Amino acid sequence: MRVLVIEDDPKIASFVVKGLKQSGFAVDHAADGEAGLSLAETTNFDAAVVDIMVPKMDGISVVQRLRARGSRLPIVFLSARASVDDRVKGLQAGGDDYLTKPFAFSELLARIQALIRRATQTGTEPTRLTVGDLTLDLLSREVTRAGQKVELQPREFSLLEYLMRHPGRTVTKTMVLEHVWDYSFDPQTNVVDVLVHRLRGKVDPEKQRLHTIRGVGYVLRPIA
Repeated sequence: MRVLVIEDDPKIASFVVKGLKQSGFAVDHAADGEAGLSLAETTNFDAAVVDIMVPKMDGISVVQRLRARGSRLPIVFLSARASVDDRVKGLQAGGDDYLTKPFAFSELLARIQALIRRATQTGTEPTRLTVGDLTLDLLSREVTRAGQKVELQPREFSLLEYLMRHPGRTVTKTMVLEHVWDYSFDPQTNVVDVLVHRLRGKVDPEKQRLHTIRGVGYVLRPIA
């Protein structure tokens, strides 16, 4: 799942982005409202974290424009303003939740997960992916193979999620780098091969599900 973070404070932005990535999310960051609005309009996100006081275009205006254009993106406002009036203003502008600074990352994460859960329950986006005997729950972040729970690291989970969203389709190393790491590495790097090897050892020890297409990429197929 992908989250947009609009925050101009470098320390807070780094704190939130790092925490979300460690929790298995793909994250895009914008340091001002105009850049954030552009990202929100051109990329599919599952949720957004928006600081109200950002330069060029404040967070309230960003969300109002998104809502005016029909966006239903789940949004958590961040603000140093804690008064009831400020919270009401943020929610009336189209925010789904409002968190005051300073905050614990665990609380922000719980609020994001709750908003995504609510959105997926009322929309068409699945909360569980299944390919053969592999099941991945996007909300509980639990993976099972033939009914047995499999413990995955965040990056392994993200890779499996990406493969399970494209079952039977060969994905290239570059595609994995862009979607699992959020930015481009040297295509000659072996980080993807290493991650695939680790994931295969956990979800496909029989080497029947996750296949390497030499010179092309990787494909996840159900056991025939």
